[in-house]
Amino acid sequence: MIPKKVQEILEHHGLRAIEFEPGSTPTAVLAARQLNVEVGNIAKSLLFVAKDGRYFMVVCPGDRKVANSKLKAAIGAKTRMANAEETLAATGFQPGGVCPFGVEGIEIILDAALRDYHTIYPAAGTDSSGVPMSFEDLRSITGGRVCDCTTE
Repeated sequence: MIPKKVQEILEHHGLRAIEFEPGSTPTAVLAARQLNVEVGNIAKSLLFVAKDGRYFMVVCPGDRKVANSKLKAAIGAKTRMANAEETLAATGFQPGGVCPFGVEGIEIILDAALRDYHTIYPAAGTDSSGVPMSFEDLRSITGGRVCDCTTE
């Protein structure tokens, strides 16, 4: 079930989440299979912790990896991937369903490679959901900063 705060944000922007059987889309590969799209169309949300304790959420194509050097250059600090407990505490979402909507106190970074896709599918707060939208919709809703921070 889509969390209420996410549902309200989506409704406000005229968007609807697609839901599947619980636990069916916790990875970009599985989500792409469910949606019958390329893995790159899946907009995965990854949480990072900077050495100074700040959190950053990188949203990138599901077939790409965050390049530590590029992320460090973009935010000015060395980071590490947040663990499951940190992710849940900071975002309110479990890994596999991390959503870039409605998170507070976390800078959102949108990888520029997402622009290559007509439709992208970020999670809607569960490990069995996706929201079809454009890159510009994602940017508008999240207020995310666009950076080149991934590698193939």
